[in-house]
Amino acid sequence: MRALISVSDKTGVLEFARALDALGVEIISTGGTAQKLMENGIKVIGISEVTGFPECFDGRVKTLHPAVHGGILAIRDKPEHVKQLEELKIKTIDIVAINLYPFKETIMKPDVTLAEAIENIDIGGPTMLRSAAKNHKDVAVVCDPADYDKVISELKEGSVTNDTKFWLALKVFEHTAAYDALIAEFLRQRIVGELPEKLTLTFEKAQKLRYGENPHQKAYYYKEVKTWKGALAKAEQLHGKELSFNNINDTNGALETLKEFEEPAVVVVKHANPCGVACGANIHEAYIRAHDADPISIFGGIVAANREIDKCTAEEINKIFVEIVIAPDYTQEALEILKVKKNLRLLKLEAISSAAPAGTRDIKKVMGGILVQDADLQLYDEPDWKIVTVKPPTERETEDMKFGIKVVKHIKSNGIVLVKDGRTTGIGPGQVNRIWAVQNAIRQATCDLRGAVLASDAFFPFDDCVTAAAEAGVTAIIQPGGSINDRDSIKKADELGIAMVFTGMRHFKH
Repeated sequence: MRALISVSDKTGVLEFARALDALGVEIISTGGTAQKLMENGIKVIGISEVTGFPECFDGRVKTLHPAVHGGILAIRDKPEHVKQLEELKIKTIDIVAINLYPFKETIMKPDVTLAEAIENIDIGGPTMLRSAAKNHKDVAVVCDPADYDKVISELKEGSVTNDTKFWLALKVFEHTAAYDALIAEFLRQRIVGELPEKLTLTFEKAQKLRYGENPHQKAYYYKEVKTWKGALAKAEQLHGKELSFNNINDTNGALETLKEFEEPAVVVVKHANPCGVACGANIHEAYIRAHDADPISIFGGIVAANREIDKCTAEEINKIFVEIVIAPDYTQEALEILKVKKNLRLLKLEAISSAAPAGTRDIKKVMGGILVQDADLQLYDEPDWKIVTVKPPTERETEDMKFGIKVVKHIKSNGIVLVKDGRTTGIGPGQVNRIWAVQNAIRQATCDLRGAVLASDAFFPFDDCVTAAAEAGVTAIIQPGGSINDRDSIKKADELGIAMVFTGMRHFKH
C-alpha cells in the first residue's frame, strides 16, 4: 500500500505519516512536506522517483504526471486497468493526503497583490484530490487534517471502509468547489461590471444552530470567507447562551440601522424591525430614550449601541429582559453587572460603526433560486430634497426628518416612522397598505404627537395618509414622492398646514 502526502497545512502530518509508516505503508511526498518528514526520520519516496521527471518551474510542475494520476485513477478490479498498470510499470497509490496552497489566507492580507494571489492558486493539489475522489472506491482521499485519525483508526482495523471513503470524497468535492469559487470571487472583484452568467458563492460553517425560525426547522450559520470589519460575523461573544437563528437575524437588523448614526445612538430591534431608536448626549441618555420610545416591545429585544456600555447604562439594561446587547466595548463594571444574567448574550464588535463597502450585495433565497441586488447603502442626496409645500420645515423638523429616514429605511415595507426630538415615538412596519402603516404608527405612539415628523419609506398613493397624520398632530412629512397622486397629497398638506419634503429615493425593504 502506498500513500501520497503533500500538504501546505502541516498540522498533524508527522503523526499521520508515522502511523502510516508503522502500518507498513510506503510514503510518497513532495517539496517541503517531503523535507519535513525526512527531517523527522520518516522514510519518504520523492515524487521525482515516481515520475522519473524532476520538479520544475519553481515547483509548479511535479505531480501532473501519468505515473501519479495513473496510480490514483486505475480501477483495481478492472482487468484492463491492471494490465495497463503492469505494462506502464505504474504502481497504485491507495491513500492521497493533500491540502491546498493557502489562497484564502493569502487574500486575507490587507496589502495582497494580484500576482501574489495568483501564485497561491493550487493546480496539482486539486487535480490529485479530484482524481482520488473520483476513484474513491479504491482510494482514501484526505483533504482535512481533522480526518487523519479516522483514517488511521480504520486502517488499524484492516482497511478504510467504503462509507468513509465516500464521505471523504464528498468532502473533497465540496472543498475544491469552494476553493475555486473563492478564486473566481476574488478575481471578479477586480472587474467592475455585471455579475457572471454562472454565480458561485462560498461560505464557511460557523455553527450548527439549535433550530431555525421555529423549533421544527434545522438551521446552520455560515459566514463569508472574507468579510468587512463591521459585519456581524466579526462580533465576539463575551457571555451568554449560543446565538439562535432569530438572534442572528435580529441582531443583523439592529446593526444595519445603527450604522446610519454617527452620534451616540441606541437601536432596539424586535423580530428584525426597529421598535425604539434614539440619540443622546451620551449612550446612557440614548438608551433611556430608546427604551421609552417603546417600553413594551423592548422586552425580549436586541439592544445595539454605538458607544461603550458603561456602568449606569448596564444597570438600566438589567432592569428588563433583553436577549442580546451588542456594542463596541463594555467597561469592566458594566460587564460584571450584565453577566449577572447568565443567559444574556453579550457581543462585542469593535468596528460597529464601520459601514459596508461599496459593491456589497444583498442576497435573498426564493424557491428554486436567489435574488441578488446591490445592498441599499445610500440614504438620500440632500441636494435632491424638494420642499413641495408652501410651508417649509423648521430646523428642528428637518433634523427629525433626517433621523426618521435613517430608521424607516430599515423598517419592513410598507413602513412609517414617527419621530420627535431625535427619537422614534411610533413605528408602523410591514403593512399591506400605507394608511394602515400610518394608523399603526399613530396608535403605538408613546408621546404627544403634536410637532412630530412622519417619515415614509415610499410614496403616498392617496392623501388619506396626510389627513391621518395631521389629525394626530404631525407637522412635517418626509417621503420619496413619485406617485401619480402626489399633487393630491401636496394639496392636502397645504390645506392642513403641514410641511412636506420629497427625497426622490425609495427604501422598500421586504
